Amino acid sequence: MADLTARLRAAATDRGDAALALLRGMIAAQRTGEAAVQAEVARGLAGAGAEVRSLRYRPAEVPMREEFAAEPPPGERESVLGLLSGTGGGRSLILFAHPDSEPLPAAPGWSVDPFAGVVRDGRLHGWGVSDDLAGVAAMVSALDVLRAAGVAPRGDVIVASTPSKRHARGVHAVMHHGYRADAAVYLHPAESGAGMREVKAFACGQIEFRITVPGRAPDTTEPGHGAFAHRGVNAIEKAFAVIAALRALDAHRGAHVHHPALEAAIGRSTNLLVGGIAGGTQRGTRVPTDCVISGALAFPPGETLSAVRAEIEAAVAEAAAADPWLRDHPPRIDFVAGVTGAEVPLAHPLWSATATAILGQTSVEPFMNPLHTGSDIRNPAVQQGIPCVGLGPLGGDLTQNGRTDEWVDVADHLRAVAVTAALIAEWCGAEDRPGATIAAG
Repeated sequence: MADLTARLRAAATDRGDAALALLRGMIAAQRTGEAAVQAEVARGLAGAGAEVRSLRYRPAEVPMREEFAAEPPPGERESVLGLLSGTGGGRSLILFAHPDSEPLPAAPGWSVDPFAGVVRDGRLHGWGVSDDLAGVAAMVSALDVLRAAGVAPRGDVIVASTPSKRHARGVHAVMHHGYRADAAVYLHPAESGAGMREVKAFACGQIEFRITVPGRAPDTTEPGHGAFAHRGVNAIEKAFAVIAALRALDAHRGAHVHHPALEAAIGRSTNLLVGGIAGGTQRGTRVPTDCVISGALAFPPGETLSAVRAEIEAAVAEAAAADPWLRDHPPRIDFVAGVTGAEVPLAHPLWSATATAILGQTSVEPFMNPLHTGSDIRNPAVQQGIPCVGLGPLGGDLTQNGRTDEWVDVADHLRAVAVTAALIAEWCGAEDRPGATIAAG
């Protein structure tokens, strides 16, 4: 085959306007809602020569491994799939990204129309453009680039636009319904500032919890408790003992849990964060009868949710046993959500294929960022043993982070399209003839 890298780069340049038009169409569709975005995805996939399928599912009914959510979302959701058959003899690949965005407030507070796809200083602005419309558009446009370059993958390709936010479990449902592959790629911009130089090949696990510490009001009908405070049990004060136990657990884990990638990046492999404490009233004139501690514990791949959960339970139980009140009125622990970590070693063929595609299309050597806690790259690996990496263009000011004027870098988005097409060809193999549709599922 002629120089495949140059052919794909040329095709990506030639189809650049079409790629931006597709992304702008998805941004405009956000005004109507997720179903309208998925309709745009379906049209784009059909135009790129893929067989389009709709998969409807209920998140609460999707079985999970080493992951849980106390309150999975009700109702039914839809994933849109594009299926492209390989010509034979290649490895298969799933590409996935999520079309769902943050809820739209009545007054977003943006300086531009969130649905107009405004380009300013090389940045394309739009509601959900970096979370994750750019990822969805990049993988759809990558199929268009392959077709324009006259390149057909040898292995089967599955492109999945799958809901993800608020435990929507879209890619889990796709795999649960029989769509599997030899590897997976998660397309999503990162707000790290590195853009296409960065690859997510490592994700920490995380468990979120709430601990409710009980107290007791003094025996009085007086509205103010100042004079009677010694006759009550202050839940906030009792919470201090629980927080001290959590800090001790954090210190113990920090000294004993190690992962070389995290140690090299930030000097520590696990952290327990006490992120919130609520109890009492603003006036502070009554003895609080309960106090809620909210927290999260991040842990490296190799540890299990059950083991980490048991450590938290043991730390809280030890604190309660040392306090006469808490011994008889133990705190209640509610585990809100949990995910398990995953990684792709740098010696893995998927990393090699990804690095080759990025270097070939950007002339920049990529690096692995291990600091993405709970990244969706974990899903194929944990649920089905499918290795997965993540990548995406430079983006920022994400709405989910409380910012406005969310954006993606135009030039880097087009590079993401070219890299994704090259990665498909590198991993799946490629031939100089058009592909057909795949009977899968």
